[in-house]
Amino acid sequence: MSTIIKITLITTFVLGFVLPYAYYFSGKKSRSRFKKSLAVNVFSVFSGIIIATILAYNPDFLVFGSELTETPAAAEAASSGLATGLGYIAAALVTGLSCIGGGVAVASTASAALGAISEDNSIFGRSLIFVGLAEGVALYGLIISFMILGQL
Repeated sequence: MSTIIKITLITTFVLGFVLPYAYYFSGKKSRSRFKKSLAVNVFSVFSGIIIATILAYNPDFLVFGSELTETPAAAEAASSGLATGLGYIAAALVTGLSCIGGGVAVASTASAALGAISEDNSIFGRSLIFVGLAEGVALYGLIISFMILGQL
């Protein structure tokens, strides 16, 4: 692992874990303070991991201008490495976010369906259709991620 990736991961650890929790525990523990520290935690950890991943797939990412003395074939290989890394990140984001959205949708439709079924048993089929449609969101995201991985 190169030095720049190590520095990025250490900075991610400090910005993502140490500073938000120090901010939360240093003052009055309130809900708004917790939300701010959690938002900083999530943003800095995910952005640090994405930056470290980009640097791992393309170590010459920070080389600018005249310092870059590569042949066109080497430059094309480096850019394809970056494209592959970003493709994997895109596939992971598609799968993760669609599953989160599907989980939120199933949670709300399933609870409403159970309440409706407890009052009237004849609407079981219609409520099952709505729960299945909500679950389809996660399946569509999985299909899109397979399509992205097929292009890599």
